[in-house]
Amino acid sequence: MATNIGMMDGAYFVGRSEILAWINSTLQLHLNKVEEACSGAVHCQLMDAAHPGMVPMHKVNFDAKSEYEMIQNYKVLQDVFNKLKITKHIEVSKLVKGRPLDNLEFMQWMKRYCDSINGCTSYNALERREACKGGKEVSKRAAQSQSSAKGTATSQRAHSSHNARRNDVPHSGNQSVKASRPSSSGGPAPPAYDEKITELKLSVDSLEKERDFYFAKLRDIEILCQTPEIEHLSVVAAIQKILYATDDDATVVAQAQAMLSAPSKEAEPSSPIAEPLSPIAEASDEKASSETQKRKTINNFDVDAAAMAKLSPRQRVSDASDVHCSGSPLMTC
Repeated sequence: MATNIGMMDGAYFVGRSEILAWINSTLQLHLNKVEEACSGAVHCQLMDAAHPGMVPMHKVNFDAKSEYEMIQNYKVLQDVFNKLKITKHIEVSKLVKGRPLDNLEFMQWMKRYCDSINGCTSYNALERREACKGGKEVSKRAAQSQSSAKGTATSQRAHSSHNARRNDVPHSGNQSVKASRPSSSGGPAPPAYDEKITELKLSVDSLEKERDFYFAKLRDIEILCQTPEIEHLSVVAAIQKILYATDDDATVVAQAQAMLSAPSKEAEPSSPIAEPLSPIAEASDEKASSETQKRKTINNFDVDAAAMAKLSPRQRVSDASDVHCSGSPLMTC
C-alpha cells in the first residue's frame, strides 16, 4: 500500500505528460493540464476506479466552479480515505487554488496508489460518471475534444501527403515557396507555449515553497533570540548581528565572531565587594553563635562539677577560702 510514501520516492518523479495520459486513458477524459483536476471530482473517480463501489458517485460534482463546491468533493474523498484507513493528508486549501505544483504532487501520489492496487483496469468511466452532477456534460466535451483532435490529426496527415505530392513536381518557384514558409509560420504552435508556461509555473511554485520554508526557519530563530532568559548572551547578539544585516557584507560574520571572542562585561565584576547579608541571614548567624556559646558553658560546668566530686573535703574548704579572698562580689572575707 502506498498510503505514505516519501518525497524522494520514484512516484514524485513521474512527468506531467505521463500523468495526463494516465488520467485521460483511465477516465476517458481530455485534460490538457493537471490543475484542471483541482475540483476533486477526478480524484474521487480515480478512487472509484481503484475501489469500485466505494465512492458515492452521486455526491461528486464535476461541474464545481467555486471553492465551496470543490471542498464538498474533497469531503467525499476524505470519507473514502477514512473508510479505507488511508492516512494521506489532503491539502485542500492548496489544491482548490489550482496551483500546478501542488496538484501535480497529489496526482503523482494518486497514480502511485492506484498502480499499487490494481492499476484501475476494466473500468467503465462513462457509465459511472453519469451518476455525478455535470458528469454527462464532461463526457460529451471529452468526446467532442477527442473527435476534433482526431479530425485535426487526419487533416494534417492529408495536408502533409498532398504537399509531398506537390513537391514531387519541380517548378521554378519551389525554392521561393520553401523559403517563405518558415517566416509565415509565426513561431511555435500554441501547445508548445502552454507547456513552457506550465514548466515556468512549476518552477516558480517550487521556488516560493523553498523561500517560505527558509523564511519560517529564520523567523523561529529570531523569536528564540528574543527570549528574556538568553537575549543578554553574547552568542545571541552575534546571531542577531547576522540576521539584521541589511547588505551582503562579508565582514558581518567576522564582526559576529569578534563579539563571541570578546570578554563579557558581566563575567568580570569591577570590585570584589561582598553583598550585605539580609536581616534573616544575620539573625540566623547570631542564633548559631549563641547556641555554640551555650554548649561551651554547659561543657565547662560539667567538667568543673566532675573535678569537684573527685576532691577531698579539705581540698574543697581550701578552694572555698581561696574564693573568699579573691574579692568575689558574692562572698565577703
